[in-house]
Amino acid sequence: MKDFVYQGAPSRVVFGWGALAQLPAEVERLGARRALILSTPEQRALADEVARVLGERAAGVHAQAVMHVPVDVARAAREAAAAIDADCCVAVGGGSTIGLGKAIALESPLPIIAVPTTYAGSEMTPIYGLTQGRVKHTGRDTRVLPRTAIYDPSLTLTLPPAISAASGVNAIAHAVEALYAEDANPIVSLMAEESIRALGEALPRIVRKPDDADTRSRALYGAWLAGSCLGAVGMALHHKLCHTLGGTFNLPHAQTHAAMLPHTAHYNHEAASDALTRVAKALGGQHASEAGPLLDDLNRTLGIPMSLAQIGMPEGGLDEAAELACRNPYANPRPVERDAIRALLQRAWLGTAPA
Repeated sequence: MKDFVYQGAPSRVVFGWGALAQLPAEVERLGARRALILSTPEQRALADEVARVLGERAAGVHAQAVMHVPVDVARAAREAAAAIDADCCVAVGGGSTIGLGKAIALESPLPIIAVPTTYAGSEMTPIYGLTQGRVKHTGRDTRVLPRTAIYDPSLTLTLPPAISAASGVNAIAHAVEALYAEDANPIVSLMAEESIRALGEALPRIVRKPDDADTRSRALYGAWLAGSCLGAVGMALHHKLCHTLGGTFNLPHAQTHAAMLPHTAHYNHEAASDALTRVAKALGGQHASEAGPLLDDLNRTLGIPMSLAQIGMPEGGLDEAAELACRNPYANPRPVERDAIRALLQRAWLGTAPA
């Protein structure tokens, strides 16, 4: 058996239907008295509801989170936290909001409680990202890992089926890359395979019946596992490409991951055949070569945009994207070659099947 090192993340998980009611007790566990509640402008109403649940422990709401955490948005959030003398942050929403909480924690002692309402998985990771000058910079720092993640599947009921689908495939991407990560280990691989299986089963059902409680719970369970994988091991080519496309061209995060995943998985299927065989089996196949096509089929079943062109990527930017992605690439099972990556991006831009 291959040698490995496994380091579990020191975070607390509270999972259950209606778990939001436990938020005041979780804030109290941190010894906090003045919580700043973070959200996007679109989720302001939910942030206000969270403030109501917290009562006197809610010091204010900052509903200014946006995709990819621009540095000026992060700076404004830190100033808002300081202005009300906050002693913790409650980040309610998806990766954008939780990422904003991490930007605050990166330069202050404020702990984060995450209340995810999508399947992004950021709440389980010490990974942060900040965008400046059209370049997204990512890093790992234990200071930004949320102390507690409260998973309340009832909060995902209002997530539209199309957004649920893309967010869920984004989570699958974390699990896929965890299986062939440079520092992969048996514990994370078990979680990754179970995550892919759970999300692969739940997402088509959510598209058909968005208000089914058991299916929503199953999907959020899969997302928790995927986020745990993302936080435990390094990522590879897929995440490098998506960070490049998102930060430089401001493409929507989840939809970019979904459109790219069949292509990046297929790119690695020979170099990481054992890992991609596990992906294929979790989705009902048998062989590594089926992983990319099965992910492509899943996207089509879910009605996810199949091409980068559909989500705003200019064809004229593909050369720049290939150059940036091949500059300081993440560790990847197959060598990252500029011409092969450029061809992969062209197929993804067109929305053709992985090849």
